Amino acid sequence: MRHILITGGTGKLGTALTNIMEGVHIGTRQNFDFTNHAMMLNFLNCNSDINTIVHCGAMVSPPKVNEQVDKAIHDNILGTALLSSICFQRNIRLIYISTDYVFSGEKGNYNELDELMPQNKYAWSKLGGECAVQMLHDFVIIRMSFGPDIFPYPAAFIDQFTSRESASEIVKKIKNIVLSTFKGVIHIGGSRKSVYDYALSIGAKNINAISINDMNVKMPKDTSLNTDLYKNTFK
Repeated sequence: MRHILITGGTGKLGTALTNIMEGVHIGTRQNFDFTNHAMMLNFLNCNSDINTIVHCGAMVSPPKVNEQVDKAIHDNILGTALLSSICFQRNIRLIYISTDYVFSGEKGNYNELDELMPQNKYAWSKLGGECAVQMLHDFVIIRMSFGPDIFPYPAAFIDQFTSRESASEIVKKIKNIVLSTFKGVIHIGGSRKSVYDYALSIGAKNINAISINDMNVKMPKDTSLNTDLYKNTFK
């Protein structure tokens, strides 16, 4: 798999993906900073076999995005746009990891053609990345929600619903897409459940139930995804 580069390769999702895709190039801030044009060009010049980039790198915490809006713009929007431009120039396939938060959360079971209406700054930053990626002729936008294999928090939302899966599970689906010829937008994930029930499903114990209304960041209520396209394409 030497023709594949994964950005954010040392993050939670990137690490889980590289664990099941041995031999890929691992992009980090030190060797492939996707906000640094010269560094990216130098890396690709030295590794001219790369024809696919899986863009996992991002600023992903909604509270942190609210605190550091300029950094979120720089990383999630400008960085993705810069990477998209390089992929266009070099005819590299770009697979962008997006989020279920691009939807309003009013109805759930969102399919790939449903209206996009982010409810917080993190979601807007990821949608900004989507816009750049949509300019390419060879791209995939994967909308999804994931968490670490062990639930790391003392409490979970009882009133927020999602299709979230653990990193080690969802990367299996990402790998299927990466190794295919699929192009376009696609949703992946598990069955609809509250974040609280998701935490229980991966073995969390003695966690408290909290409400999205307790947060100082607006959180969508139901961003569960319709994954029929994935199921029908990758039977």
